[in-house]
Amino acid sequence: MPLFQTIECNENTRILIWEITESFDELRSKIVLKEKTQLRLNGMKSEMHQRAFLSVRMLIQEMGFTDKDLHYDEFGKPYFDCDNYISITHSYHFAAIIISNETVGIDMELQREKIIRIGDKFTDYECKYLKPDFSEEYIKKLTVIWGAKEAIFKIRNEKGISFKDHIQIEPFSLDESKTQASLHFDNLVKDFEVHYKEIQSKNSEDKFTLVFAFER
Repeated sequence: MPLFQTIECNENTRILIWEITESFDELRSKIVLKEKTQLRLNGMKSEMHQRAFLSVRMLIQEMGFTDKDLHYDEFGKPYFDCDNYISITHSYHFAAIIISNETVGIDMELQREKIIRIGDKFTDYECKYLKPDFSEEYIKKLTVIWGAKEAIFKIRNEKGISFKDHIQIEPFSLDESKTQASLHFDNLVKDFEVHYKEIQSKNSEDKFTLVFAFER
């Protein structure tokens, strides 16, 4: 059972990461789904997406929950019928969840050169400290920034938020593991604590960036 890693962020927050190696049938046989979830699964065209979706259910089972406990609001944000917050992410052959009694968001991204081509679509404030080039460090920093903005968006989940115009990631070093960020939107400013970590696949040379954020 490929529970890849468990990260104890603090006494109230835990991250579970699943490396997806099982077939669809293997995963499906281990999970009881409510009818609404089964219909959603049936509507997915990609088997990889289906396997990631089921892997998330495996992860919540690891935490003592079931599919019946997991719901989605009108904007697609997941929640439990209890005081715990949950955020979900999946990227290629990884799926991950964060569960906390604090407001949290999570994202996981494959590190790849493609992000350089779209960097100007989601950075503005960050251009003050970024040094654009094709280096591995630049790719990693852009991936942290994208992941941080994705995690923050998952927390707020409000229509009209622009990654480029409304979310600002403060300068950071890859040698460290956290930074600060802020959301400037709808005449409000919200502050966030952002953490990031590199994840190395056991089954390939692929490297991923895991980012999670707490609203402050």
